Amino acid sequence: MKRDIKIGIKSDDEFFTEALDFARKLDTGWRPEQPVERLYFEDLPTLLKYLTPKRFELLSVLHSMGHASINALAKSLHRQYRNVFDDVKLLERLGLVEKDEENRFFVPWEEVDATFRLAA
Repeated sequence: MKRDIKIGIKSDDEFFTEALDFARKLDTGWRPEQPVERLYFEDLPTLLKYLTPKRFELLSVLHSMGHASINALAKSLHRQYRNVFDDVKLLERLGLVEKDEENRFFVPWEEVDATFRLAA
């Protein structure tokens, strides 16, 4: 199944309002055609702290490689193993990278949709 993720910035209130609306729809019997997972940050500085240009590059390269070890990924990126290891582990904690049965990492997302509101 194709998996997509939506990344954005939402306050706790906005997040819980969205979750409550979603739960109400589910209670009426509505089901989404395809689930879209979400990852929200409280503000843009926090998002940029975690999703740096090097980590975006890592996601892109790993997606094109398919499943890979950290060592193979580090070689492909021409980066030090330890730095790639740290980035992969952080991206795994965020849910942007997953590990397969052979302990190789992969990006499960076909599409990442990032939305940022310009005005509060």
